[in-house]
Amino acid sequence: MNRPPASAGISKAPTKPRRRDPRGTRERVARAALELFTTQGYHPSTTPQIADRAGVAEGTIYRHFQSKEQLLNEVYRSAVRLFIDVVREAPVKGSCRDRTTVIATRWREVASRDAALVKLVFVSPPQGLLDAKSRETYQELRTELERVLASGKASGEVRAGPVELWTDVWLQLVTLTLARVADNEWAPDHSAPRLVDESAWDAVAARANPSPQ
Repeated sequence: MNRPPASAGISKAPTKPRRRDPRGTRERVARAALELFTTQGYHPSTTPQIADRAGVAEGTIYRHFQSKEQLLNEVYRSAVRLFIDVVREAPVKGSCRDRTTVIATRWREVASRDAALVKLVFVSPPQGLLDAKSRETYQELRTELERVLASGKASGEVRAGPVELWTDVWLQLVTLTLARVADNEWAPDHSAPRLVDESAWDAVAARANPSPQ
């Protein structure tokens, strides 16, 4: 059974380092920022709070990140890349519906395991604070999804019309399940998320020509 990838660059780690470990320190700072940004918001989250949560001195943050805004963008891009990897790793063989089902299922598993990632990318993205590189990274995610649905359109599974529109429709409905799972309202394997995912597919699926009456 394929398992969803680990949270690259923002993994959960012990709160206090026992030896010099620049990479581990950076990850602790990123993880602390992710959790604070998605629980109390970007602006209320101060660098002293982030440092305290990460178990480092405040000045340590600025040895790894130029500013709090750069820290946010680094964390955001790491989170988006995780979801991109899920899309890219979905099996190419099989129907478009199968591929979208795999993607939605694995994203739900991420939401269950690490709700903060889903909240940052899909539920409450920090739109006004994203730099050009972060916006490009999110567009890369959209492009990967559009390729999946474009393959379905080419095979006749996805309805005619702009692939960008059907990507929006599918993504909005799947985001509903991600938000509920992230908030512990639904278990990832509960029937409700599966029903919503089926509705997401039905919303973009090609319709057979109706039989003449």
